[in-house]
Amino acid sequence: MSVVRGWPVKHFSLALAVWLWAGASLPAEAAATYFTTPQVLKEFFPKSQRVSFRKVKPGPAELAALQGRLGYKPAKPEYVIFVATTGEHVDGYAIIDEELGQHEQITFAVKLSPEGVVERHEVMVYREKYGEEITDARFRRQFQGKTVKDAVRAGEDIDVVTGATISSRSMAVGVRRALILLDELILKPGALSKG
Repeated sequence: MSVVRGWPVKHFSLALAVWLWAGASLPAEAAATYFTTPQVLKEFFPKSQRVSFRKVKPGPAELAALQGRLGYKPAKPEYVIFVATTGEHVDGYAIIDEELGQHEQITFAVKLSPEGVVERHEVMVYREKYGEEITDARFRRQFQGKTVKDAVRAGEDIDVVTGATISSRSMAVGVRRALILLDELILKPGALSKG
């Protein structure tokens, strides 16, 4: 696994530049954009002194572990994990990712505690014509408190939204992936990105 550590950033506009440098981008035509990367990081960590990032490219062993836990091969060859700190204390992590809805990718962000507990979930860009109800706070709050020990499956421990079944399932898959990525690549004892 290779790890590229980011430079600390105080200004979230710089975080956006970092995110774009990392290979992610927002589409030119988005149905509804709720957050940009700087905006969602500021929402997640309003009191943190710094937000930096770790760009992690899993090696064969990590990919095999991720695939085993997820049940599918991760779509991206590398992931960016944002790290909020105050002094030497880690305030939390954020993962911004995409998951396919019925026809279009849904861009979302997950805020996780230093221990890997979901603290918040936000839809950043929703491109589908239908199913936007998943942006409702009542749906998103279902993810709060979830850990890697939880199933995080639509229809099991996540209630689907009527009329937005596919999008509900997509968000459950995405949040589950965020939990496992953080656990496997950052929190797991011996993870290269810890040191």
